[in-house]
Amino acid sequence: MLARVSFAPSDATGETNRAPRSAHPTRAQRGSELVPSTLVSPAYRYAYLHGFASNARSKKGLALQERFARTGVELWLPDLNRPSFAQLSHRAMLAHLDALDELGDRDKPWRLIGSSLGGWLAARWAELRPTRVNRLVLLCPGFRLAERWKESLGEAAIAQWERDGFREIADADGKVARVHFDFFRESLENLDEPEPRCPTLVIHGTRDDVVPVESSRRWSHGRSNVTLVEVDDDHALVRSLDVIEMETRRFFV
Repeated sequence: MLARVSFAPSDATGETNRAPRSAHPTRAQRGSELVPSTLVSPAYRYAYLHGFASNARSKKGLALQERFARTGVELWLPDLNRPSFAQLSHRAMLAHLDALDELGDRDKPWRLIGSSLGGWLAARWAELRPTRVNRLVLLCPGFRLAERWKESLGEAAIAQWERDGFREIADADGKVARVHFDFFRESLENLDEPEPRCPTLVIHGTRDDVVPVESSRRWSHGRSNVTLVEVDDDHALVRSLDVIEMETRRFFV
């Protein structure tokens, strides 16, 4: 059953202003790219999957890792620019999650938090590996990337990207990379939306102009395993960290 909740972000005093609820939601070895934290929860492993043009040092990922660590939960932060940002590949990202799953204790399934493109990645991997994922938290999940790029860039820019073979895009450190056109081609192959079977919490900003909230409203509708929480925020969700932490911890109990 779909539950929709609305929150306003914390104000300067740290207090969270909430809008009325319409319903209540349902409640080893490490790779070099992992940013270490503290203890691992006994039953599950946890990871934060960053978005496009981000990396393992994303502000949101590091902030959530610090918050999780306070209660003894390790949040893994893999670098998903596979094989590199310039040569980014959906298949390579999924393969990297397979490799990550082989590290540490395979008796422990994952609870994944995915942001934007990382939300698509988390949901797709959960669909492909249903026994390896226990729960998902998707932050402004970036489904149907190719369609949104066509709308934002326009057909002429897409055609230029194809002719040149690359498009210059700034990476997480602000350095311009030549992102190959094959990444867009792979996006066209992944227009179908993921169908994870595990319980899933979606948190989406109502002022998101990168991935409009209507995308998550549509995807959540009719999916009995999905809860949607809407917040008065933009795509980055940096003002909603308190809400993300609160809702995620409640969901992961």
